[in-house]
Amino acid sequence: MSLNEPDFVRLRKFFLAAAILALCFGKALYDLMRLAANSDLYSYIPLIPVISAYLIWPQRKNLPRPSGPSVKLAAPFFAGGLAAIAGYWLAARSPSLADEDYLALTILAFLLFFTGTCCLFLGKDILRSIAFPISLLVFIIPFPNFFLQWIETFLQHGSAAAAGALFKLSGTPFFQDGLTFQLPGINLQVAPECSGIHSSLVLLITSLLAGHLFLRSPWKRATLCLAVIPLALFRNGFRIFVLGQLCIHIGPQMIDSPIHHHGGPIFFVLSLIPFFLLLIFLIKSERIGKKNSSQILQK
Repeated sequence: MSLNEPDFVRLRKFFLAAAILALCFGKALYDLMRLAANSDLYSYIPLIPVISAYLIWPQRKNLPRPSGPSVKLAAPFFAGGLAAIAGYWLAARSPSLADEDYLALTILAFLLFFTGTCCLFLGKDILRSIAFPISLLVFIIPFPNFFLQWIETFLQHGSAAAAGALFKLSGTPFFQDGLTFQLPGINLQVAPECSGIHSSLVLLITSLLAGHLFLRSPWKRATLCLAVIPLALFRNGFRIFVLGQLCIHIGPQMIDSPIHHHGGPIFFVLSLIPFFLLLIFLIKSERIGKKNSSQILQK
């Protein structure tokens, strides 16, 4: 991207507007960083802007020149930002408003205003070129409490179903009552902390990045992302199954072992094996499809 004097002026105005916007949302951004520092679930948030910047940086010289303000494109983003702020003001009247709910609305508003600012100062051509890195910033928005509870409930029950299937396949005698497993010598309950939501989110972000970097077909990118759901459920179910087998064959004290309290990363790495096998399969299938298309065109 070669820049002339008007382009430099437009970029300076963009960075100035972005800085002013960050100052206006300074408290919310500070609270977001505090939440990320004190929460295992949201510890990935500070990495998201870094990843977005890393994706933009290599293609900076190939970006189109800044075009004129795209007011029509910016208007929906600014309107959405105002709606999010209005929603926060209305919700703030409730004394039970959780920090995650407050940040979900204010950070959503910040991102919408930021995207609208990009439309005004950079134009639609640049915005189209950096659409994925900008869209990735949605992961800095904390989940509202009601949505977080829904995800945890889904992962809990799905993981319990996967664990039950593994116990059945292994021939282990057990009785399952919802989220509770009665095993020989011990009872296990799938608690919200066992939902694996953090690992599942990280795997989802990884799938989006891998699809963007290595795949071209939209449906194959979607396939890779959707595969995260069964992988997450099977990973969690396998973790419950392994813990149950350890409690049966070694002793109930294994419920307090490191494999239970700190074994998440191990099972996350294990889930990457089928994930990358699927990614390799999709990459090869794209290459074969491209090769076949080229041969057809040559004929």
